[in-house]
Amino acid sequence: MTAWLLDPEVLHLNHGSFGATPAVVLEAQQRIRTRIEANPTRFFLEGEYQERLDCTRHAVAQFVGADPAGLVFVSNATAGVNSVLRSLEPSLMPGDEILVTDHEYNACANAAVVTASRAGAVVTTVAVPFPLENRSEVVDAVLGAVTDRTRVLLIDAVTSATGLVMPVDELVAQLEPDVRVLVDAAHAPGMVDFDVTELGASYVTANCHKWMCSAKGAAFLWVRPDRRDGVHHAVVSHGCNGGWPSQGGHLHAQFDWTGTHDPSAWLTVSDALAAVEAMHPDGWPGVKAAIRELCLGGRDVLIEALGIDPAAPADMIGAIASVPLPPADHSGSAIFDPLMAALRERHGIEVPVFTWPAPPDRVLRISAHLYNRQSDYDRLAEALKAELR
Repeated sequence: MTAWLLDPEVLHLNHGSFGATPAVVLEAQQRIRTRIEANPTRFFLEGEYQERLDCTRHAVAQFVGADPAGLVFVSNATAGVNSVLRSLEPSLMPGDEILVTDHEYNACANAAVVTASRAGAVVTTVAVPFPLENRSEVVDAVLGAVTDRTRVLLIDAVTSATGLVMPVDELVAQLEPDVRVLVDAAHAPGMVDFDVTELGASYVTANCHKWMCSAKGAAFLWVRPDRRDGVHHAVVSHGCNGGWPSQGGHLHAQFDWTGTHDPSAWLTVSDALAAVEAMHPDGWPGVKAAIRELCLGGRDVLIEALGIDPAAPADMIGAIASVPLPPADHSGSAIFDPLMAALRERHGIEVPVFTWPAPPDRVLRISAHLYNRQSDYDRLAEALKAELR
């Protein structure tokens, strides 16, 4: 735990919500901030900012299999989704459809609703079963909802509430280029093998502050070459008329400078990649294998404790997994179940318990990263038995 600043008095099983940043990365971020504050004019106007940003961009692009020309930084995956959807509004006609699943992250589903309302389009929500037995149930459900008016599919690479690794590769292969696929890969890089170019989707956005463990506020958006000219930042700024930067292509002009902000989280993503890679003798492949093994082992412990069957096959699990809990309709409106607070206050365990998909149904979601141990999930199982008896 010494590599992290996490409170040792709390059992942290919720990496998936906000990530956790190694201490050395936060130290690097503070050095960048100090450098900026020493002379902001020099840093931003004499090329240092752009040079550092381009270096970081190349490191992230290499990590996710992207070309740097198509990769830009945003504050989080939700911002990336919003920028793409706002850019698509002029091309949508009344009656056109944006497709989402009922596992879609709420913030991004909201963005789809707002875009549809502006364009006179509609959002169609596809019901994907949970529990489920195989990937084909997702593929069949989504493809079965596609019509001749479907223009966009917005889909998670790894779902937030249910922790499913979705078959986005199969869906992209079936739908592109007729239906543009926007992949919300908030959880994917650093958790599962993920190559955006090989995937072939029109748009991919993902967080760096989750499984890549950067400082909070770092994410990227990648756009396929044939879609780049049509994408603009949701914040209109200097790049719209070539004001900043003067070179680097359309996407970089739109996203690299949208006004004064703290870019330190972006500029230390490469530090995070190096820090986490060094935590395992096999580097990033070893990290991903280790955290997945932890998660699957933890899920097995919970399944046995609850006396239930697995809610999804192992090949749809990365480093987060959800297990259904006995129904408990406490408030009818709260997103987080009171059991979450009970586990924190009485057992010192930080783990999310969601009302999902609607009361009285709920799920508990575990995460795994290198600061976790298998015994952590044994402790959670015992706490659950005490709270659910």
